Amino acid sequence: MSTLAEPLAPASGASHAPLDQVLADLKSCSDAGWLRRLDYAFAEFVARRAVSNGPLAAVTAALLALMEGRGHTCIELAAWTAVPLDVRLAAARNAQTEEVAAAGASLARLIPATAQDWAAQLRATGVVYDASADDQNEPLVLDGTTLYLRRYWRHEGDVAAGIAAHVAETVPLDTEAVRTWLQKLFGPIADTRQPDWQRVACAVALRRRFTLITGGPGTGKTYTVARLLALLFATAAAGSEPRVALAAPTGKAAARLTASISSALENLDVQLANGVHARELAGMIGPARTLHKLLGARPDTARLRHDAANPLDVDVIVVDEASMVHLGMMAALLNAIPPHARLILLGDKDQLASVEAGAVLGDLCSDAGGAAYDAATRDYIHATTGFQLAQSDATRNSGLAQQAVMLTESRRFAGAIGQLATHINAGDVTGAEKVLSTREDAEARWLVTPTPAAIVQLASQGAEDSAAGYASYLHVIAARADYADDHDRWALDVLTAFDRFRVLCALRDTAWGVSGLNAAIQQKLTKERLISVSGEWYEGRPVLVTRNDAELGVSNGDVGIALKGPSGDALRVYFADGSTLRSVLCSRVAHVETAFAMTVHKSQGSEFGHTMLVLPPEQSAVVTRELVYTGVTRARSRLTLVSANREIFAYAIAHTTDRTSALGRRLEVAFITRPSHS
Repeated sequence: MSTLAEPLAPASGASHAPLDQVLADLKSCSDAGWLRRLDYAFAEFVARRAVSNGPLAAVTAALLALMEGRGHTCIELAAWTAVPLDVRLAAARNAQTEEVAAAGASLARLIPATAQDWAAQLRATGVVYDASADDQNEPLVLDGTTLYLRRYWRHEGDVAAGIAAHVAETVPLDTEAVRTWLQKLFGPIADTRQPDWQRVACAVALRRRFTLITGGPGTGKTYTVARLLALLFATAAAGSEPRVALAAPTGKAAARLTASISSALENLDVQLANGVHARELAGMIGPARTLHKLLGARPDTARLRHDAANPLDVDVIVVDEASMVHLGMMAALLNAIPPHARLILLGDKDQLASVEAGAVLGDLCSDAGGAAYDAATRDYIHATTGFQLAQSDATRNSGLAQQAVMLTESRRFAGAIGQLATHINAGDVTGAEKVLSTREDAEARWLVTPTPAAIVQLASQGAEDSAAGYASYLHVIAARADYADDHDRWALDVLTAFDRFRVLCALRDTAWGVSGLNAAIQQKLTKERLISVSGEWYEGRPVLVTRNDAELGVSNGDVGIALKGPSGDALRVYFADGSTLRSVLCSRVAHVETAFAMTVHKSQGSEFGHTMLVLPPEQSAVVTRELVYTGVTRARSRLTLVSANREIFAYAIAHTTDRTSALGRRLEVAFITRPSHS
């Protein structure tokens, strides 16, 4: 009998196995955890509708659904004929029984030997739409030898077409006026041979209706966009000042965007056109919203209020933390933007991609950095900024690359955390390990021989050098009487103190993960008499919102703390949006989880004074370079890395997240079929 560890050569054609047997084999794989139950259900749905070769349709549909669950928007058939299916499934799960091994081997025999043969057989099933033929609303879509679930094929096409349309035509500009205003906003140029990429980003963004600004933490993305907004107001004709919308994927990220833009504009002492002062712009623009709120998400339907038929009434949209925006949301956003509006995306291309399928920002940033600017773009940058960029040696100069700018100088991370992040991004394990110290007072510390108990102790009381743990915010709660009945100031101070420390985990359901550490930390704080737990809700309970609720005004990713109200009555969950406080009765908040520990994914868009990043002692497919980098860069001033197994840290840095997508290829096609016009 073949086992899953023994590769099977792909068959030259489809097996004649009866469909019921194939579905039984898929069910065995689902029961063993190699497939999700959803994958099996979708495979059965597709196979029962096939007019021919139901077995191949079933296996293909299960595979496609499985990979969608892992963040891929499509599969390349050639990649799956190169390595047999049973070997790939075995890599996902080590445990195996003879029954499941036999099921995997049987399924592997169904895969044709070549991508071309596989595609040809799929076209005959009646459940696959060939993108070059008539559309009969089949559930799967085949574009050459790239296979999609229909919605992701549509989303990729919408994103590619939307971006190409917004980049297509240049906006008429007075380059001398732009240069004059850039001088006022950024000051004099010290050296024309050393580009100030923040200034370049503002100039590039004025030129067309789509701009991508990427860079790591502290490189000044929101500082730059604040000056860009001032530039847009300064160069607008009288009475036609732009209507601006600020947005981010989560409530926390939206609040940070609002605060960052307001701070940058407050410090910008420049009188703009039409009697408007730069520091007045924040009030004119208004606070940032989540993308769901911006697009008009409703609790009773998946349809959004704003789309191509009912576009947003704005002239400029700025979206921060774009790495968190999944493919479907990006497609919805582009569909809702009016043709004349500008879209400006901000994000760190090296961070984790969205939890849902797609790695949109990573795909869009493939040519970011200035090396692919063509002669026209370099001439424009010189005319508006004074900087003379070196001639590009790129083999191609894509249309998107002309509107992408990478900020490289970090003003926040000049120390150990910044050095560590740089080594991680470079895949330099040795360099990363050298930065980490074992000293308790180190900016970037490696906790030696950690145990869950040691993690819990540090989380509770902090380090010996007074680095904050969770006791810090709980002491503020206990000091309520010192606030002279200023309840709002007390609640804001509690929330601020809570953000001084956070435990971030790679996994959820282990002793080293979110569930295990949340329970252990809660137990420790109870033992220390810092909290009093008498049920699900107790004063001081930190919670993470896990689902949008428009009626309550809370969004997925919001973090709040349960506190007593001004009268000392019923517990309410308090949230901070900058210096603004809002609250909801605990009894009304249904979709939350305790947040002493949270996943790295859920922490995106946030920063904490001291971050403890906990890696598991065993290897896991989710522990990658992007995850470690994202966790490390959540730390504002101090990082504690917990990695009981040094090999796991090294493995993570050496392995990047790989998500299959054809967005880059479809963008190239979109720009060819819709070239830019100056």
